[in-house]
Amino acid sequence: MTALDHLMVAPIVVPAVTAPITLRLMRRHRGAALAISLGACVAMLVTAVVLFAAAQDDAIRSYALGNWPAPFGIVLVADRLAVAMLVLAAVLGTVVLGHAVVTGADRRGWHFHPLFHFQLMGLNGAFLTGDLFNLFVFFEVLLIASYGLMLHGQGALRLKTGVAYVVVNIVGSALFLIALGLLYGLTSTLNMADLAVKVAALGAQDQGLLRVAGLLLMAVFALKAAVVPLHLWLPRTYAATMPVVAALFAIMTKVGVYAMIRTVPLIFGARAGAAAWVPAPYLLPAAMLGAAIGFAGVLTARGMREQAAFAVLASTGTLLMPVALWQEAALAAALYYLLQAVLAGAALFLVADVTMRRRGQYADAIVPSPRFAQQDAAGLLYLLAAIAAVGLPPLAGFVGKLLILDASFAAPGWPAVWATILATTMIGVVGFSRSGSTLFWKATPQVEGEALVEPIASTRRSRAEFIAPATLLALLAALTIAAGWVTMQTGATAAQIMAPERYVAAVLGAGR
Repeated sequence: MTALDHLMVAPIVVPAVTAPITLRLMRRHRGAALAISLGACVAMLVTAVVLFAAAQDDAIRSYALGNWPAPFGIVLVADRLAVAMLVLAAVLGTVVLGHAVVTGADRRGWHFHPLFHFQLMGLNGAFLTGDLFNLFVFFEVLLIASYGLMLHGQGALRLKTGVAYVVVNIVGSALFLIALGLLYGLTSTLNMADLAVKVAALGAQDQGLLRVAGLLLMAVFALKAAVVPLHLWLPRTYAATMPVVAALFAIMTKVGVYAMIRTVPLIFGARAGAAAWVPAPYLLPAAMLGAAIGFAGVLTARGMREQAAFAVLASTGTLLMPVALWQEAALAAALYYLLQAVLAGAALFLVADVTMRRRGQYADAIVPSPRFAQQDAAGLLYLLAAIAAVGLPPLAGFVGKLLILDASFAAPGWPAVWATILATTMIGVVGFSRSGSTLFWKATPQVEGEALVEPIASTRRSRAEFIAPATLLALLAALTIAAGWVTMQTGATAAQIMAPERYVAAVLGAGR
């Protein structure tokens, strides 16, 4: 094995080592703990970029932990899709952690940094693993960390929604185990590449159980992605969470979408018999409903965090429309939209954070308030984040939606896809325009001759708090400017996904 092959373990090992170190140092040596925590995020970003650069040769790299060959041992797989998601998670993690340190949000509890890194470990492991059972394990790692992060800062509402969040995910974990048990009973393996081979070889007598297992697995991924009607947990959970934590959670629902993209063409593709393209009949209607409900929530939201949560729900619905077509061009469009959706959703939460920290008792409520410190800067960031989330020019959301419309034009049911995207975009425009004008334009009446009232604020707010949301918006602008190169990357990634035999050969050997 080369040094590059061993580097594939770093995105999992680095946060796993960083978490206990920061836990040990945080109380007595906060400066050192912060340096290690931020340094680990930068190291993960550098590693992800190196792996992304290596993936440009279009090779799929497999790493057998403990030198146990697949399908008997644990295997990590770095293809174009996995390394792109690693880069996205590392970028988001670095920006969000920097914002947490600048604003002092990480001081609200001693365990923020360890939980943050365990969350990144779970995300990176989910992207790299080539085994369904280890996908379950990494799901549990990131979910357990997310439980703690969600409760960070305390509060009765946060505890109440946290209990509901835990219960929902326990049910999802139980269904995941049942699906894995069925698949293992049918095939005697949970290695994804080996499953692709053995599922295709199953006889007619096993087709019914195979379809049940496939549907259960897709239901679990749909729950993680908050696909309608399994979406009810998301708006209240994300709205009750600290904005800096919710910004990291912007990628959580996309992990469920990633799992669908990873497993359906590979395991439940054209050769899977009765389970071929198993979510296809249900996913497109659910995606369209999700986009509609999400943007309707944007229109009716009463707070900025609630509105951002519904925008995340809407983006997942929009993303799943091209995914549900299971065509190469549509997947390429979906992957471009996925990148911008994560960045735009996180930006909305961070803008909500800097705004509510300046509005005192008005917090993030979408009601008129007196002018507050740096209102114009916050309003500009909100405008740009809303443009990205809705999908208006000139930012990447517009390019992503154009790509989806173009890719779906020749697909069955394209008029419904077009109508949904165009109608929900209009609803989103109205929703963000209403809230933006209320928050940053209107003001409560003032007594004539009296100076503008400053909302209650216990400390002076630093302009450095604007760096993180501005960085995410700059990345969205870069995604727009480099749209030609990015679409070449997403096209090559989609081609790799829709050629599962290459994945199987890379993991099990060219003879399989």
